[in-house]
Amino acid sequence: MNIFNNTNYEINENKIIDYSDYLAKKMNNYKCFSLILIDNEQMQQYNKEFRDKDYPTDVLTFCDEEEDYLGDIYINIDKVIEQANLYKHSEKREFLFLLTHGFLHLLGYDHQTEEEEVEMFSLQEKLLNEYNVTRS
Repeated sequence: MNIFNNTNYEINENKIIDYSDYLAKKMNNYKCFSLILIDNEQMQQYNKEFRDKDYPTDVLTFCDEEEDYLGDIYINIDKVIEQANLYKHSEKREFLFLLTHGFLHLLGYDHQTEEEEVEMFSLQEKLLNEYNVTRS
């Protein structure tokens, strides 16, 4: 795993790596991926360029076709803080939720249909709960 923090937000890389290792083990996929932390401005640029949506989103993923590399997960730290406050849970929980969401996208999960959304979001909650990352 590669971590690139392009923000002033303090992170504990060891804890992120531990959680990512947990996800890899639970999902039986040990391919490498990159985690890139950015702000609203950077995210809006990427969202506009790659999705033609002119607003910042919370997480973007870019899958890769290489054999030993899953792809890149971009997490918007400004949205982590904003959404943690909105949903009244910790920034840690929001960050790990978005990391889990992005990781599942790299594995091919999606939420374009109601059935896909139920499957993906149920799996996200299960993974977070089993790691003892709850909403409280």
